[in-house]
Amino acid sequence: MPKATVFAAELAWPDYDARVRDGAVPILLPIGSMEQHGHHMPMHVDVLLPVEFARRVAEQTGALVAPPFTYGYKSHQKSGGGNHLPGTTSLDGATLVAALRDVIKEFARHGVRRICLLNGHFENSWFIVEGIDLALRELRWDGIGDMKVVVLSYWDFVDPATIDRLYPDGFTGWALEHGGVLETSLMLALHPHLVELERAIDHPPAVFPPYDVYPPRSDWTPPSGTLSSPRQASKEKGEILLDVCTGGIVQALRTEFPAAVQT
Repeated sequence: MPKATVFAAELAWPDYDARVRDGAVPILLPIGSMEQHGHHMPMHVDVLLPVEFARRVAEQTGALVAPPFTYGYKSHQKSGGGNHLPGTTSLDGATLVAALRDVIKEFARHGVRRICLLNGHFENSWFIVEGIDLALRELRWDGIGDMKVVVLSYWDFVDPATIDRLYPDGFTGWALEHGGVLETSLMLALHPHLVELERAIDHPPAVFPPYDVYPPRSDWTPPSGTLSSPRQASKEKGEILLDVCTGGIVQALRTEFPAAVQT
């Protein structure tokens, strides 16, 4: 017998309805972006990674994975290189907030009462919170007060001991990891056919002043588009990250959705 799918959109509607109508099954919603990731990786890294984490988590928890958000908020120069770079295709904050609000409310209409928003693009963070806040407020107006939403970003589960293993020469911080060791290692472990490490540009970590300028000054961003070198990335590091982050997310859901998540 074929293994049951964890992707909600692959189900026929009666099968989906039977799974979610009583509110017991959590929905995992990956949120990414279309953003340049240097010369060596494709522009949908921020979609591929949260989708794969969601898939792995769903297999361990009984959750369903919703179709991802493939566009996100504008790339910030100090964490994503900047929205001025070719290929990066972004939404206004109000657009992302409104879309998230609508999707959360639609899942609530189906009967869903537990949602986890799994972020793969740093700049989405505050707009995710706003979308949730508006959705919960409007659901309360409709008499639905038992919806619970968890928000997480997979990199937040990388503990100090793992950081020491991945970055023996020192860690420059998550903000400068755009297109660097973390994302490149995960892609080498999951989608090696999409990584051309020989095209990666080795350069020191980007250095920014303690303020922002708009319009962005393109000379602040390294020409590669990455903010640190991916040269020390490896499949082995990617496997470590997959284990650590997946385990952390599973534990988070078991903590927050104890009655709904398989053990």
